[in-house]
Amino acid sequence: MTVTCRKATEQDIETLYTIIQGYAEQGIMLPRTRETLAEQIDTFVVAVIDDQFVGCGSLTRLGQDLVEIRSLGVTEGHKGLGIGNTIVDFLVEEARQQGIPKVMALTYAVNFFERNGFSVVQKEIFPEKVWKDCIHCKKRDCCDEIAVLKMVDPIGVAASGN
Repeated sequence: MTVTCRKATEQDIETLYTIIQGYAEQGIMLPRTRETLAEQIDTFVVAVIDDQFVGCGSLTRLGQDLVEIRSLGVTEGHKGLGIGNTIVDFLVEEARQQGIPKVMALTYAVNFFERNGFSVVQKEIFPEKVWKDCIHCKKRDCCDEIAVLKMVDPIGVAASGN
């Protein structure tokens, strides 16, 4: 089984919508309209196995040095196979290629992100996120998601030799 990630296209909107809506109905992902997906399609990636759509995620810029992994999901029947890891790796590499050193997410799957090199941090260190998105969220006053952060060495930045 070989999982590959690619940039999403307009032909992927309906499948993206279905996956995200399934998670949203469980209360573990914010819903996205088809119109929003179309507007933000350039931020999405999809994971495929033999041309079968098995997962998705997006990388949204929040500031000059910060991006957020959003809408990370894997289709039923494909969970637990490392597909989420592959998507996160792809998105983190995208951030690195764009020269963005901080990759964050708000999640209920803390252990998953920790296994992928993220650390738990306080949400309040991301005012870009709070003022851009959280202000409009129905959970803003009682948010139970956990913030995680991964620092990335952008291209052209030498890694520290520890």
